Amino acid sequence: MNLFKLKWVYLALIILPFFTSCSDDLAEDVEISELRDGRNNDRPDGQGDNNDGPNRGNDELDVVIEWSELFAEIDQHAYGMRPNATARAIAYINLAAYEVGASASRSLTSESTRLEGLDIDEDAPRDLDVEEALNACYATVLDHFMINVDTDIKAKIQELESSMSENARRNDGQNGNNNDEEESAEWGTYIAEQVIAYALTDTEAENQIPEPQPLSYEPPTGDGYWTYSADPERALFPYWGQVRTFVISSEETTSVPPMEYSTNPTSGYYQQMEEVYNDNNAAREEQGEDLWIAEFWSDDVEGLMVSPPGRQVAIAAQLMENERMSLESGLELMLKLGYALNDAAVSTWADKYEYMVMRPNVFIHEYIDPDFQTNLFRLVYWPNPSFPGYPSGHSTFASAAGGVFIDTFGDIPFTDYTHEGREEFLGEPRSFTSISQMAEENAYSRIPLGVHIRMDCDEGLRLGYEISDAVNALDVRSNAQ
Repeated sequence: MNLFKLKWVYLALIILPFFTSCSDDLAEDVEISELRDGRNNDRPDGQGDNNDGPNRGNDELDVVIEWSELFAEIDQHAYGMRPNATARAIAYINLAAYEVGASASRSLTSESTRLEGLDIDEDAPRDLDVEEALNACYATVLDHFMINVDTDIKAKIQELESSMSENARRNDGQNGNNNDEEESAEWGTYIAEQVIAYALTDTEAENQIPEPQPLSYEPPTGDGYWTYSADPERALFPYWGQVRTFVISSEETTSVPPMEYSTNPTSGYYQQMEEVYNDNNAAREEQGEDLWIAEFWSDDVEGLMVSPPGRQVAIAAQLMENERMSLESGLELMLKLGYALNDAAVSTWADKYEYMVMRPNVFIHEYIDPDFQTNLFRLVYWPNPSFPGYPSGHSTFASAAGGVFIDTFGDIPFTDYTHEGREEFLGEPRSFTSISQMAEENAYSRIPLGVHIRMDCDEGLRLGYEISDAVNALDVRSNAQ
């Protein structure tokens, strides 16, 4: 083991306990639900999506928004899930909610007709209260899929379920509805349990989630290959490419091989490493917009930030709040977002562990500057995410979600308030002229953060849009209107 690796091992052993407790202390709950105070309601009339029904006053859609916000809050504190198990959880949680909506709507088709093994054998109650059913469904699936969460955080699931149930019953009383709340809640729980049973048949994921960094995995060796220098940096989810997908598999996505590894200063590979070195250091020294961008999109730190896939749920909640759409459109959006994020994680991780591209700081320490430090290292106990660099997961999640958002709303302007109020890093809201601009900034933010070279981000953006194209082509609308 060379000297720079020994240095990181020593630092990890000394400061791991400090940063673990520090992240918890820093995570003063700035709740995602604080986003819903109208700060992003400056969209001109007529620029929402072309779906039916206004959002304002849509109590049914409010159920989707508020549970999405709570997911993002819990995701911040779900240890050992990010990003792969989180992306998977988003897919199954929103599949369950969609199935509740499909059972009560003539405009949506159940995915049980397409997904082999998803069995929904019963008929929905005749007088189904969709709010009550969705509420019970969300509570059940969040409790199941969000693991390693402290009791006080997970208690918020029951709190929201009770609060929304009371609101729904109060609204029913005012509107003179006679829907059976208890039977509706039982239906929502039934749908949730059927989706959970379907998830359990994905044995690859179920076996990998309890041990995200398996001791049995040893990476192959070669020039420019990613490797680890101590147990905290062992490979994360190295077998995730075998996990079940919903729309497009890793065998069906295309893959662009990375450029050839080279230590020649005139080579493109070396110059991309040099770009990371220069941009990372300049961002830290200038304390300006580049550092803001790097930290705004980091989403690497458990207990402090949402995960990269969870960030897209936070963005979706804001978009649903801002734009005009029906409950059916909101459920379709979240279903497709979940599918895109899940399938993005599978294809990205399959490629990561095929190409085994090293992280920049390893190369930079050996060939450019042995004292280099990533901007991420200020916030975590280890300088890099613990998996290969190519393609960038952040970039793939950004474009996979961005493609779904663009298909739903158009390539509209957007301001992201996810981190507003944070003081531990530069979390002030950022505004974008388009969703595609936002996705691109998210992708290339990994360069000034110091953890990816440009080709990682290029390929992640390309792959994510390929996945979103496949997901957007999925027609879940029924011909019966």
